[in-house]
Amino acid sequence: MTPANLAEAVLAAAHAVFTRRGLDHSVLPESVTLERPRNPEHGDYASAISLQLSKRVGVPPRELAGALAEELARTPGVKSVEIAGPGFLNLRLDPAAAGQLARDVVQAGQAYGRSDRLTGQRVNLEFVSANPTGPIHLGHTRWAAVGDSLHRILAAAGAEVTSEHYINDAGAQIDRFGRSLYAVAVGEPTPEDGYSGEYVAEIAERIVREQPDLTGRPAEEALPVFRDRGYQLMLDEMRTSLERFGVHFDVWFSERTLHSSGAIEHALGRLREQGHVYDADGAIWLRTTDFDDDKDRVLIRGNGELTYFAADSAYYINKRERGFDKCVYLLGADHHGYVNRLRAIAACAGDDPDFNIEILIGQLVNLVRDGQPVRLSKRAGNIITLDELVDAVGVDAARYSLARSNTDSPLTLDIEVITRNSNDNPVYYVQYAHARIASLLRRGADLGVLRGADFDPGLLSHEKENELLKTLGEFPEVVAEAAGLREPHRIARYLEELAGTYHRFNDACKVLPLGANPPAPELTQARLWLVDATRIVLANGLALLGVSAPEQM
Repeated sequence: MTPANLAEAVLAAAHAVFTRRGLDHSVLPESVTLERPRNPEHGDYASAISLQLSKRVGVPPRELAGALAEELARTPGVKSVEIAGPGFLNLRLDPAAAGQLARDVVQAGQAYGRSDRLTGQRVNLEFVSANPTGPIHLGHTRWAAVGDSLHRILAAAGAEVTSEHYINDAGAQIDRFGRSLYAVAVGEPTPEDGYSGEYVAEIAERIVREQPDLTGRPAEEALPVFRDRGYQLMLDEMRTSLERFGVHFDVWFSERTLHSSGAIEHALGRLREQGHVYDADGAIWLRTTDFDDDKDRVLIRGNGELTYFAADSAYYINKRERGFDKCVYLLGADHHGYVNRLRAIAACAGDDPDFNIEILIGQLVNLVRDGQPVRLSKRAGNIITLDELVDAVGVDAARYSLARSNTDSPLTLDIEVITRNSNDNPVYYVQYAHARIASLLRRGADLGVLRGADFDPGLLSHEKENELLKTLGEFPEVVAEAAGLREPHRIARYLEELAGTYHRFNDACKVLPLGANPPAPELTQARLWLVDATRIVLANGLALLGVSAPEQM
């Protein structure tokens, strides 16, 4: 019996009690939350439903708890129900019902943990969105790991998700990049507002190799070539780096298309129809102060030039008109000022900013080795790139380490720690648990001891088996919560708890018939099902973070 099944049983018992007593069913919740008591002596699960409902129906909580306990005691798989304190329900499952979870997990396989919690939601998830004027740096890399994990988690919770990278290719930074490439190619100093680093020289050299006569052309003829070809080469490099990191975007959206397609004019017309666009001082404005922005925003300057904000407005409206009901933006630490203005765009467009748009801000990342800052990148000047991080620690260590912390907090990664083959390295600790199980199953196969087609779940009655089963049972709810709260780090922390629970089980419960006092064949069979169920959940959880589940380490 899974925690979800037990929660459904508690709710069904509440419906039965309310019907029998003629109580108002409208106060009953749609779902029930169960907790695992810290002290195992208090039961497998606990519910506060009696306390939550007693005032609403005028029945003392312990009296209501007694009626619910009587009803639940008749539920198959429930061993006992005790009333604690002012009216808590402490529930215990019989071993057969608890052990059945191992069968459920194995039979579900890769589908275990998935749900329909967010079914019906169409989500546009935008992250990274780095300017195509330089390599992906460490700050972008955090959002690459978190955003891609969130994409996987939202999909596992039933949402229809599109991951999107917004290419800022219509602004002055692209012109500055082109001028920087040209300057390097012809041996001139880099412009003051230009880009530096070895990568600029590398790209300029590639362009010249492709068109050897380019440096001999007039500047006004050569500059557009350096700008457009350099932008394309940089974009290709960004794609390659992200794909190497396991991040695939469904859509690469060019800002230029907003201008060329008439999307900006269309968006401004829609905003004007909503009554929030006005003309003043020769410019065209959006009255965002009506929706908690600190000042109104210019859409078109007095000289007729479109602002970045005009493109931002058109981009949001474009997303909504593509059918997305939730637009989620993952932005860097220097983008706090964007929160209210983006929410104001949604409100000015006639949407609900509390539902249709979400802005998540990620904090900075620092990379150290033995407590000392890692040297600055030679290739990219004063930044550390995604490729350099992957070269230093590997994809798995980088992705797991970046995703396991709440993005609200700054993050410091120590290269020595996250590449260490020891239990104080979280990614190693979790992957080692999976590899340890794979090794155990291989040894069993060598002995001719296989999981088999079935087992007796009632044999899984040891305290450590029960602890492991309860932890496995929590996985679907952890995934659903991580999706709903947009917090991939919950998956990582759960996996670390599961790995620890498995290691304790493995130390206490012999699985294979080796050495003295081997377990009975039927118990071996049951434990192999439990072990395989644990392997599946570890692999499923790591997959949600884009991290491999190695068979050996």
